Amino acid sequence: MNGFSSASQTMSLIAFITVTTVTLLLCVMTAPEHDDLGEFYTGYRSLSPMQSGLAVSGDYISAATVLGTIGVVSLVGYDGVVLALSTVLSLVLMMFLLAEPLRNAGRFTMGDVLARRASDPAVRITACVVTLTALLPLVIFQLSGAGDLLAVVLGFDSDGFKTGFIVCLGGLMIVYAAIGGMKGTAFIQIVKTVVLLAATVTICLLILDRYDFSLSALLDAAKKGSGAGDAYLSSGLQFGGDGLDMISAELTIVLGAAVLPHITMRMFSSRSASGVRRSMSWAVSTVVVMCLLISVIGFGAAALVGHTQLVAADPQGQTAFLMVSQAVMGPDPSMVETLLFTMVTTAIFLTLLASVAGITLACANTLAHDLIAQGLRRTTLPDATEMTIARTAALGVGLTAIVAAAYAQDFNGQLMVTLSFCVGASAVGPALVYSLFWRRYTRTGLLSTLIAGTVSVLVLMTGTTLVSGSPQSVFPDSDFTWFPFTTTGLVSVPVGFLAGWLGTILSHHDASAQLRRYEAVEPTILAGAPAPDGH
Repeated sequence: MNGFSSASQTMSLIAFITVTTVTLLLCVMTAPEHDDLGEFYTGYRSLSPMQSGLAVSGDYISAATVLGTIGVVSLVGYDGVVLALSTVLSLVLMMFLLAEPLRNAGRFTMGDVLARRASDPAVRITACVVTLTALLPLVIFQLSGAGDLLAVVLGFDSDGFKTGFIVCLGGLMIVYAAIGGMKGTAFIQIVKTVVLLAATVTICLLILDRYDFSLSALLDAAKKGSGAGDAYLSSGLQFGGDGLDMISAELTIVLGAAVLPHITMRMFSSRSASGVRRSMSWAVSTVVVMCLLISVIGFGAAALVGHTQLVAADPQGQTAFLMVSQAVMGPDPSMVETLLFTMVTTAIFLTLLASVAGITLACANTLAHDLIAQGLRRTTLPDATEMTIARTAALGVGLTAIVAAAYAQDFNGQLMVTLSFCVGASAVGPALVYSLFWRRYTRTGLLSTLIAGTVSVLVLMTGTTLVSGSPQSVFPDSDFTWFPFTTTGLVSVPVGFLAGWLGTILSHHDASAQLRRYEAVEPTILAGAPAPDGH
């Protein structure tokens, strides 16, 4: 990868410092003024539908989504576009199937939704463990990738500088989550979404301008630059023609991406059932536009940079966004082009910051509310105490992620992203669908879904080529692969649903009592009627 000019690096550094200062001030200004759980966990549901929708799309369009999808499109073409469209379909399913019931059933965390079925410490504790299993790999991946990315942009190549960037970003995410709470992190997501949209629109226009705004000319150039010929614009390049592997991957993304706990927690901050519908309309519209833009940028990277240079810089194509931004501005950029490139790097920096902050907040909330306040305690904690625990949990999650990210710098991050999506699709998704819509669902069925779905993912993942048997795997010099697919969804998703069904059918002793419990709250969940407990 060509080095960036000293002017670009200087401007990027100034922009990063400015963004950090502004977002910290924004976080402090929107932070809870009192020790009130409703304010910390939901911001008193004070966000407008547009603000809430932009915050949801900001959480959904993570650094992994932006950089990873652009990289996949640039390297494998058609399959990458299918991946982008799958992320859109996932959010559409969330909008039409789960968003409103989630808002009606939940209070602060996913554990609150599941506790509608069984107010049991085991359910709370299991929900916390599953949430951490789904989200910690994602935040570790984004932090570890951030070190490499910022080192490239700023011109520092040593491992010490990369680790230093990870520590700085990790410290910022702790501050955002611990001080800002739901409202503070939401406003950071909103700023990030606006800046990212502006950056991607600009780069798309510059790419299309190179080809006289002819999409067919761009695709022809991308096909030539990819080195794969006609296969680049046909299905099968990413998975070597293995249709089942592709189906497994798409199933995992469609069912798992939008139900991850840091996405679902945004539903609880909407003012009303109608408000959450309008919020999701904003979110889906924003994500559709973003996925179209990043697909064009991916094709532009293949056309202007070429497969060889993209892979040489990063085998997964994670730097494709930066490389094509540099390519459209030429080897001797003007001041205006330097400013445009700085906007791109700033957008990426903001995306990294906002993504890890939102995930850290979700992890801290479930530790404080589900594990300690509701799972391990038998008495109600004062609001001030629980907020202190949540902020301390944010510190603990952040420090753990920083250490793990520093250690995982040289590992293939795709394993961690895939693990998160698989747990979402196999455990979180089935548990939410059953809990919200199946009247007979029992405590045993719920625990079976969460445990079997998560364990099946962890077991099956050890046999994939992401762990061993390939040059990009965690153990590239070993080969103990035994599972034929890259993702586990084709097997683990049915396991999660089947375990929940079997657990419910076989638990006759508690079925009647829990059916009555669900019937008492069914109008609240499905129609938004006032809840018996007043929530």
